[in-house]
Amino acid sequence: MDLKRRDVFLGGAGMAAGWAGGTLAAPTPAAAQAQQTAVEWVYDADIVVIGSGATGLPAAIVARDTGASVILVEAEKDIGGHAITSAGNVPLGGGTSVQRKYGIEDSPDLLFRDLTDWSVVEPNGFPDYRYNDREIIRAFADSSAPTFEWLVAHGVIFVDKAPDAFGGNSVGNSVPREMHSAVMDWPMVQTGKPANPIIQKTFSSRNGLMRPLEVAAEKAGVQILLEHRMSRIYRQTPNSGPVLGVAVDNKGTMLNIRAHKAVIIGTGGSTGNVNFRRMFDPRLTEEYCGLAGMPWSDQDASGELAGMAIGASLWGLYNQTGEFGSNVTKPGSIGCQYNYRSVQWMPGSPVFDRARAVGLMVVNWQNVILSKILTVGPHMA
Repeated sequence: MDLKRRDVFLGGAGMAAGWAGGTLAAPTPAAAQAQQTAVEWVYDADIVVIGSGATGLPAAIVARDTGASVILVEAEKDIGGHAITSAGNVPLGGGTSVQRKYGIEDSPDLLFRDLTDWSVVEPNGFPDYRYNDREIIRAFADSSAPTFEWLVAHGVIFVDKAPDAFGGNSVGNSVPREMHSAVMDWPMVQTGKPANPIIQKTFSSRNGLMRPLEVAAEKAGVQILLEHRMSRIYRQTPNSGPVLGVAVDNKGTMLNIRAHKAVIIGTGGSTGNVNFRRMFDPRLTEEYCGLAGMPWSDQDASGELAGMAIGASLWGLYNQTGEFGSNVTKPGSIGCQYNYRSVQWMPGSPVFDRARAVGLMVVNWQNVILSKILTVGPHMA
């Protein structure tokens, strides 16, 4: 099987950490044999995918559709990552079937020009499109419409309405492109129950995106290992040679998984790791705790750190410090630990035992009085 980097990327996947038959320096036979015999491989597959969110699941399905064997490892008890907790807004344009249905003229070239337009600024005067990588945006623009059709073909149902810009951020200004995945009758992670049948086809949630992809992955034959937290990526040597596989922690038991062709990192992000994010922006201290998706999943920088440990380099770091809209915000509610503005955990949610409280929504922090109650025990009287 000839699985190329661009093929995986254009299929809606993430980034590859290493390719067993790729362009990295080839090891000597003796060195390769020494490394492989030093590690006891419990599982093996052509492709190992780390994370089951909006990157990992599509990557696993696309790789499986090429004929590769695939193992997907997920740190949490369920699939979905941060994506499944989001509002389900999906910005894909360039001439989708829905755009054509509603008379919206779009093309890959127009989408590319929109997302690399130096003249566009946000209300605060910041030119965010100026910093987009043109090669990546070219690939995104060319694959945007096919990706939308791929999602539909794999069971995702979108709200039947014209594309708009609701919920979108920096999705271009020429034509509307935002679509919204319908929640349907999948239980919502925030409540543990399906949405009201009256609104299941009109209410947007990425439950309606991730659950169909989970079904598609299982149907395709992807082996999904839940509660397997990646702790290391193995490479021939720390800074050269092919990537060999990953180490995972399954409830305290360490296991090694061999990847014959590629390891794909789809771990989500780094904003939940305070020390990591403060390397790029020292303002992002512990009080900015409103991390989207927790405690369902974390953005702990595990993928970035594991990649860096075998020689990967980080780029695009200005995205960490640029004033792109309202990225740095105070929590949207009080009286709870996990208080991201658009995610409120309710009793019945599978993670409410960790969230522990719904919290009180805050409209204007100027009108909030915070107090600390100290309980005095008999030994302190």
